[in-house]
Amino acid sequence: MKGDGRCLKLFLAFSILFLQNIKGGEVGHSHSHSLRDAKVTVRCIEKERQALLAFKRGLGDELKQFSLWGSEAQKQDCCRWEGVYCSNQTGHVIQLDLGDLFFQGKMISPKLIELQHLQYLDLAFIDFNGSQIPDFIGSLTNLRNLSLYYCNLVGQIPSSFGNLTQLQHLDLSNNQLQAENLNWLPALSSLTYLDLNGANLSTVFDWPEAVLNKRPKLIFLRLANCNLPPPPTPILSTTLSKTNSSTSLEYVDLNNNHLTSSIFLWLSNYSTSLVFLDLSYNNLTGFIPDFLGNMSSLEYLGLSDNQIEGANPNSFARLCNLRRLYLQTNHLRGQISKFVQLLPICAQNSLEDLLLSENVLAGSLNNLTSFSSLKLLFLNANRLSGKIPESIGQLSQLEIMDFSMNSLKGVVSETHFSKLSKLKHLDLSSNSLVLNFHSDWVPPFQLNNIYLASCKVGPHFPKWLQTQNDSSQLDISNAGISDILPSWFWIIFRNAEFINLSQNLIRGIFTNLIVRFTYSVELHLSSNQIEGPIPSTLSQASYLDLSNNNISGSLSFLCASADMSLTYLNLSSNSLSGELPDCWSHLDTLVMLDLSNNSFSGKIPKTIGSLLRMETLKLRSNRFVGEFPSSLKNCTSLEVIDLGDNKLSGPIPTWLGVSFKNLVILMLSTNHFNGSMPSQLCHLTHIKIMDFSMNNISGSIPKCLNNLTTLAQKGNPNLSSTHTYDGSCGDEQIAPINYEDDASFIWKGRMHTYKSTLGLVKRIDLSSNRLTGEIPSEITHLVGLISLNLSRNQLTGQITPEIGNLQSLDSLDLSRNHIDGRIPTSLARIDRLSFLDLSYNNLSGKIPTGTQLQSFDPLDYAENPQLCGPPLKKMCADQNEPTDLSNEEDKDEFITLGFYISMGIGFVAGFWGVCGTLIFNRPWRYAYFKFLNDLNDWLYVRIALIKRQLKLAHA
Repeated sequence: MKGDGRCLKLFLAFSILFLQNIKGGEVGHSHSHSLRDAKVTVRCIEKERQALLAFKRGLGDELKQFSLWGSEAQKQDCCRWEGVYCSNQTGHVIQLDLGDLFFQGKMISPKLIELQHLQYLDLAFIDFNGSQIPDFIGSLTNLRNLSLYYCNLVGQIPSSFGNLTQLQHLDLSNNQLQAENLNWLPALSSLTYLDLNGANLSTVFDWPEAVLNKRPKLIFLRLANCNLPPPPTPILSTTLSKTNSSTSLEYVDLNNNHLTSSIFLWLSNYSTSLVFLDLSYNNLTGFIPDFLGNMSSLEYLGLSDNQIEGANPNSFARLCNLRRLYLQTNHLRGQISKFVQLLPICAQNSLEDLLLSENVLAGSLNNLTSFSSLKLLFLNANRLSGKIPESIGQLSQLEIMDFSMNSLKGVVSETHFSKLSKLKHLDLSSNSLVLNFHSDWVPPFQLNNIYLASCKVGPHFPKWLQTQNDSSQLDISNAGISDILPSWFWIIFRNAEFINLSQNLIRGIFTNLIVRFTYSVELHLSSNQIEGPIPSTLSQASYLDLSNNNISGSLSFLCASADMSLTYLNLSSNSLSGELPDCWSHLDTLVMLDLSNNSFSGKIPKTIGSLLRMETLKLRSNRFVGEFPSSLKNCTSLEVIDLGDNKLSGPIPTWLGVSFKNLVILMLSTNHFNGSMPSQLCHLTHIKIMDFSMNNISGSIPKCLNNLTTLAQKGNPNLSSTHTYDGSCGDEQIAPINYEDDASFIWKGRMHTYKSTLGLVKRIDLSSNRLTGEIPSEITHLVGLISLNLSRNQLTGQITPEIGNLQSLDSLDLSRNHIDGRIPTSLARIDRLSFLDLSYNNLSGKIPTGTQLQSFDPLDYAENPQLCGPPLKKMCADQNEPTDLSNEEDKDEFITLGFYISMGIGFVAGFWGVCGTLIFNRPWRYAYFKFLNDLNDWLYVRIALIKRQLKLAHA
C-alpha cells in the first residue's frame, strides 16, 4: 500500500511539473510583468544571455534603455533586462519588446537565432539604416508576433517567413520592402494580423489568393501604398471559390494602389464581417455597388480620390453602424439633396464624418439635422448654391464645417451657430455670403481655424473675433473691411500661425504692435492702407507680405534679431526708403525677397550674397546704384532676378550664365549697364524671359542664342511660375509654402503685370540699346518665343529669311534700326502675330501679300521710303514684280546647275538621234536628201510666183 501511495504521489508531481512547463510557453505583457513581481528568482540561460548581448552590440545603442543590459554581477539575469521577458518555468527568453524606443541601430545580429523559444519580437521604430531583413528570422519557428514597423529596412521579404507557421501577428509596414511573390504566405494559417503597408507588390497579380487562401482567422489586412495591380478576374473567381464566406476579416485597408472596380467582386464575399474598408486613392469607376449596402457591421467606408460617379439606391441601405463616410475627390454628380437621401436612416444617430468635398454635387443644402451625431461635414469645392439653412446650427456635435469654394449666397447670422459649441474649424471662404452678427454677439464656440475669405465681413472689423482666444489660423482676406486695425487684434491672435488680412481697406499704423508672437507666424497684410514703420516684433515672422500699403521708414527691423526664420519677405509697392541694411547674413533661410517699387537708394550690400537658399530676388523700381553685386554669384538657387528700373551701371557679368543654372527670369531693363552681351548668357538653358532693354549695351547679338533650350521648345505646360519650398526652420517644422512669381514689363507698347499666366510668356527684349551688326539667323531656332523686341538699336543687314520659323510669335518689334532689304514672305505665315512694328528702317520692295501683314496699321511700316504695297498707300511700280529677288528662301530658282546639265544631255541625245541615223543608214540618208531637194524646188517656185504677182500688182 505504501509503495502504491509513493507511486501515486510521484505521478502527481510529474503531472504538475508537466502542466507548469506548458504554461511557461504563454506570451503576454501581463503575464511577463507578473514574472517580474514573483518572489521566485528566475535565472536566464547563459547561451541566450550571450545572444542578447551580441544583439545589443549589433544595435550599437548606448542609451539608458539598455542600462540594465550587461555582464556585471548585478546584471547577470537577462530576464530582468528592459524589454526581455522569460518563461517563469523554463527560463527561456520568450519575448523581446524594444518597440517604440526610437533609436539608431546598425544590424539585427545573427546571434538572435539562439533564442529558439522566442514567441514575441517587436523592434518597431529602430532605424536599421537601409539594411535587409535577415533570412535567419525565418528559423525562429516559435514566433507568434513579429513587428518590424518603421525600421528603415529595404530589399526582398525573405521567403523563409513561410517557416513561421505559428505566426499570428506580422507587421512589416512603413519600410522599403518588396516582394516578387507572396508564396510564403499560405503556410501562415494562424495569421490574424497582416500589415505590409508601403511594400512594393507591383508584380504580385495573385495577391488576393496568396493573402486570403487558407486563412480563415485573418482579422486585420493592410496592403496600403503597395502599388497593387488590379487582379485578373480569373484569379478573383478562384479566390472566391477557395475562401470561406464566414471569414472573420474585419479590417481591410487597400488605399493608394492601382485597383479598379473589379476589386468589388472580391469584397462581395465579406459583407457580414467588415468593420473598416478603405479603397481611397485607386482607380475605381462607375457607381458604388449595392453589395456594400449589405455590410451591416461597417463603421468606416473610404472611397475618396477615385472616379466614382454616384451611388445606387441600395449602396448604403443597411449600413446602420456607419460612422465615417469618405467620398471626397470623386466625380459624384446630381443634387446634393438626393444624394443625402440615399444615406441610411438607421445610421442617422451613428454617422459622425461625412466628406463629400471636391465633387460636382449641385443644388441647395438640405436639412441635415437628422444626422445628430455629425462631427465632420465637408462639402467644399462642389457646385452648391442657395442659402445655408439655419438648421445647421442644431448640429450640436459638429466640430468641422467646410462649405468653401461653392456658389452659396445669403446672410449668415447667429442662428446658424446657435448650438455649435464644439465647433473648432469653420470655412465659408470663396462664396457670396454676408456675415451679419450683432456687435455684442458672443459665439458659443472657440475656433482653432477661421476661414472667411471673400465673404462680406465688413465694413467694420468683426468684434466677435475678440472672443476667439486660441485660434491658430485666420483668413478674412477680401472681406470688405474698411476699418482701423484694432489694438486688441494682436493680443488675441498672438498664438496664431497663419493670419491673412490682405485685400481689404484696413487702416492704421504698426506703432502699437509690441506683442511677441508665440510661433513663427505667416502674416499676409498686402493691399491695405497700413502706415508707419515696420516694428521689430515682425522679425519673428516666417512669412511676411506687407506689399501694396503706405508703409514708410527703413528695413532696420531685419537687424533686430540674429535668430530669424524668415523665408518669404514681400515689401513691394510701399514708401520705404534709405539704404538696405547690411545684416543679410543672418537671414540665410530667406527664399523670396521682393523690395520692388520703393525708394531705396545706395548700393546693393555684398551680404545679400549670403542668401544661399534664395530663389526669387526683385529690387525693381528703386534708386540703386553701382555695379551688379558680384556676391550674388553664390546664390546659385536663384530662378528669378529682377533689377529693372534702377541706376545700376557697369558691364553685364559673364558669370550670370555660369552661376545660375536654374534661372528662368532675368530682367535688367532701364538701367545704365554697358559693354557687350556676354556669350555665357547662352548657358541659361531654362530662361523664359530675358529683358535688357533701355541700357547702353553695345556690340552684336550673340549667335549662340539657339542654345537657350526652353525658348527653343514650343508651348509650356505650366500657366504660372510657382515655387514650393520646405518651411522648416531649425527644430520648428512649418508646412511647405507655395508662392507664385509675377513680373511687370512693357508688352505691345504698354506696361503689364503677369502672374497666373506668367509661365506662358516667353520673351526676349533687347530694345533701346546700341546693338550693332545683323540679326543672327540662330535666333529663329527659338520657336517657343512669344515676343521678340530688338527695336531702337543700330542693327543692320536684312531680316533673316527664316523668320517665319517663329510660329509662336505674338509680338515682333524691329523698328528704329538700319535694317534693309525686302520683308521676307515667310513673315506672312506667322498666323498668331498680333503686334508688328517695322517702322523707321530702310526696308524696300513690296510688302508680301498675306492675311497677316495687310491687317496691320500703315504706321507699323512708316519711314521705310522704298517700301510699297498694301496697307501702305504707295503702290509698287510693277505690280507683277516678284515679292523678293535676293533674300528669300522660297524664291523660284529656275536657272540652276541641274538645268544646264539637263539641257546638255538633251542636246546630245537629240543630235545623235537624228544625225546618227543619217550617217549609218544609207536608204534613210538618200530619202532625207531627196526630201531636201524637193523642198528646195518647191520653195523656189513659190517665191518666183509671189514676185511675179507683186510686179503685176504695181504695174
